[in-house]
Amino acid sequence: MCSASQADLTAQAKIRDAAIAHFARDGFQKTGLRAVAATAGVSAALVIHHFGSKDRLRAVCDDHVLAALTRRGRAAGAAGLQGLAGEYLADPEEYHLHVRYMARAVEDDSPAGAAFVTTMVDETEAILRAGIADGSMRPSSDVRALAVLSVLTSLATLTMPPSLARALGHERFGPEVLRRLALPTIEVYTHGLYTDDAVLEAAANALSADRRQED
Repeated sequence: MCSASQADLTAQAKIRDAAIAHFARDGFQKTGLRAVAATAGVSAALVIHHFGSKDRLRAVCDDHVLAALTRRGRAAGAAGLQGLAGEYLADPEEYHLHVRYMARAVEDDSPAGAAFVTTMVDETEAILRAGIADGSMRPSSDVRALAVLSVLTSLATLTMPPSLARALGHERFGPEVLRRLALPTIEVYTHGLYTDDAVLEAAANALSADRRQED
């Protein structure tokens, strides 16, 4: 038999998980505590008892999702999108829910969203710099911007809307879509896209001209 404290922890976890699902699907403003309570199978009074307010409940959800995604991002490590795909496939339903939740947090420019983006970019930049230093990755003109692009690509893939999934012949995003994207993504990271430096040189020259005009 569970002790009172164990029962409390179980109830808190159920409420938190229900709130994460509602916040990810409906947004923070549109989600009511009664809806969260109904999904968790508890009373609204118990939600208030454990969390005090919707703001406090959101803070707990933010911390939980941020910790989970940060842990998974670290586990994916230098494997980039391929590593994230592996983490996704380990528990796709929960991972997709957490990514949707954090995508909303990023859209709202909430503290959790900002912390998540900063953490992921910082750790990706560290991986890139280590790879450049040991010779396993090519140097970049702007490593920080490359880290942002890498995080953006990974998050965009994991939040892929149904219309993009259908463009690949699938009704919705899932393991099959990830498998379809895996090799082309690694090809881009490994070999690049263009066969020579003409486009790169043209862009660099255009940017230099813009800077000269600004000066």
